[in-house]
Amino acid sequence: MFDDKILLITGGTGSFGNAVLNRYLATGIREIRIFSRDEKKQDDMRQQYKDPKVRYYIGDVRDRGSVDNAMQGVDFVFHAAALKQVPSCEFFPMEAIRTNVIGCENVIDSAVSLGVKKVIVLSTDKAVYPINAMGISKAMSEKVMIAKSRNLNGTGTMLCGTRYGNVMASRGSVIPLFVEQIKSGIPLTITDPAMTRFMMTLEDAVELVMYAFEYAGNGDMFVQKAPATTIRHLADALIGLYHAENEVRIIGTRHGEKKHETLVNREEMAKAEELGNYFRIPADTRDLNYGKFFTEGESKVSAMEEYNSDNTYQLSLEETKELILKLEFIRSGITNH
Repeated sequence: MFDDKILLITGGTGSFGNAVLNRYLATGIREIRIFSRDEKKQDDMRQQYKDPKVRYYIGDVRDRGSVDNAMQGVDFVFHAAALKQVPSCEFFPMEAIRTNVIGCENVIDSAVSLGVKKVIVLSTDKAVYPINAMGISKAMSEKVMIAKSRNLNGTGTMLCGTRYGNVMASRGSVIPLFVEQIKSGIPLTITDPAMTRFMMTLEDAVELVMYAFEYAGNGDMFVQKAPATTIRHLADALIGLYHAENEVRIIGTRHGEKKHETLVNREEMAKAEELGNYFRIPADTRDLNYGKFFTEGESKVSAMEEYNSDNTYQLSLEETKELILKLEFIRSGITNH
């Protein structure tokens, strides 16, 4: 798949970029380019991997020139760069727009102009029925990808997207916070005990991107089916695994948080295609000449329910523990605890 090819990962110093490196460095891939604005994280990766196949590019997706510099000669792009912390985006919404929307456009335009074959845009469940600035900006990045894809037939470039829920132990997520609170002997702070979140491993996230890479057409959005758990189950599971006795303290919902997250909305479900463990949501290919769609009967209405973290499979406390134990740092932490 990647033999003798060059892959660029924007935001590549994050959890997703590291997961891709761990999986594909030992293959026949010619080069993996890590593009990000954090020189310290890049240097940490350089020291960790010490692999000539990995090249590092300092830059920001907001700056088209720095993107073009990293894009030269690239075959494939995984666009993972984003501002993703919900509370901080609430206070600085224009920063979310500049990175998540304009930055996405810069990456896509650069890829198209330089003949990149495939671009996978990573998105989030928070882009569906968005109520916060982060989700709104990611929803707009999806719309940018879909709009740009409409003009690419015959150009040799394919754009598609993936949308996933909570990735366990990714940077800034709640599991590392809970573990740190357990080790420090302080109360675990939870927002709403009944709040549900989809649960995916980093390996699941990479599998989703690779599935889209192999099967997507222009403008498609792919979603992986995933189980969910409550925040209370998550806290209790970690306390049980660490044999801890920490208090659980409810602090209330933070800025911009939903009680449940949605991966596929009701309107998308009307046209979504089930592919085993995945949903494929095809792009809306209609043009602005709406009249012909009424006369030709193309409009569809479905009573099918949305796919969210409340109506997906709900993990029991024991199942939540089993899923958490897939994380190596949890297994080793319990052993050393």
